[in-house]
Amino acid sequence: MKIGIVGCAGRMGQMLVQEVTNTDGCELTGGTEGPGNPALGSDVAAHAGLSACGLEISEDAAALFAAADVIIDFTLPVATPHHLELAKTHNTALILGTTGHDADGLALIEAAAKDITIVKAMNFSIGVNVLFALTEQLSGILDDDYDIEIMEMHHKHKVDAPSGTAIGLGEAAAKGRGVKLDDVSARGRDGITGARNKGDIGFTSLRGGEVVGEHTVVYAGDSERVELVHKAASRGIFSKGAVRAASWTEGQAPGLYDMLDVLGFK
Repeated sequence: MKIGIVGCAGRMGQMLVQEVTNTDGCELTGGTEGPGNPALGSDVAAHAGLSACGLEISEDAAALFAAADVIIDFTLPVATPHHLELAKTHNTALILGTTGHDADGLALIEAAAKDITIVKAMNFSIGVNVLFALTEQLSGILDDDYDIEIMEMHHKHKVDAPSGTAIGLGEAAAKGRGVKLDDVSARGRDGITGARNKGDIGFTSLRGGEVVGEHTVVYAGDSERVELVHKAASRGIFSKGAVRAASWTEGQAPGLYDMLDVLGFK
């Protein structure tokens, strides 16, 4: 399986390069970065702390898509439309770990999945995906007498909030209760907000230090509280899951998949 990495010079990109290089059956075909990135021209593997592989970090995303069977993309939403077009042009599968897409961006992803294989996940950790499944199940068991609050904390460099994983947990909770998240989502409380609406799913985001990622789903009843918690100690869990998803795409029909498909939950 030939795998390319867009955004290969960042922290997540370097971990993906390491994981691809160290995974049997996977071949690193290159990596790209945007114009002006100081890593341009560097050896892809050496930049990630590995022995040089002879592949330079390039701006040429089209060449990377043409050479790879699958591309792993953990960049920014603004880059997604271009990457979708390249994937369709070269019939390249796409592993999409980018978060923060708006409604128009999500619509483009769904449309592209008619032609190519896409695995899109809010979080590629195996443990987090188990948390998604448990959240949906528990939300169907505990009715709206239990207030749902989703708390997440990430490193100070993260630019979007709530995290994609937190939103995914909210969607799982809403699905378990048979409602739409947009109808019950409560974000950004500040000042005199009034009493909490019954059935709301609340979100709280914390940023600081170098926290990899922590997510808690709270079910607060009048006399008891149940919490589901996941704490990531290393970003390696995300790169490992993403490369597993990349390998899984081989032979898969075009469509929009997630990690629950990859892990066999569906």
